[in-house]
Amino acid sequence: MTTPRTVAAVDRLGGVIIDRTVLEWPLDPTCSWRIPEADDPDRVVVVVCRQGFSSSLAAASLRAIGMRRATDLEGGVEAWLAAGLPVHDEPADVRE
Repeated sequence: MTTPRTVAAVDRLGGVIIDRTVLEWPLDPTCSWRIPEADDPDRVVVVVCRQGFSSSLAAASLRAIGMRRATDLEGGVEAWLAAGLPVHDEPADVRE
């Protein structure tokens, strides 16, 4: 489950936020509930969580359903921020 703390952290990177409990449906190119960005099984999808543990499992799950180029951000948002990499201040793009 995506926690408010994780949403706040991931939002700073400017990605689309999808709760882990439903991640496969909106990102499965063959699913009728997919989001528009999930139109190609060769699209690069980078899964991010706060520390990089849940995202590793989620990326493996996406590869199992055919998203061949799904990967994750090693160390998660915490590593991104610690490295001083850029963040944004726009509102979150939360998908349900």
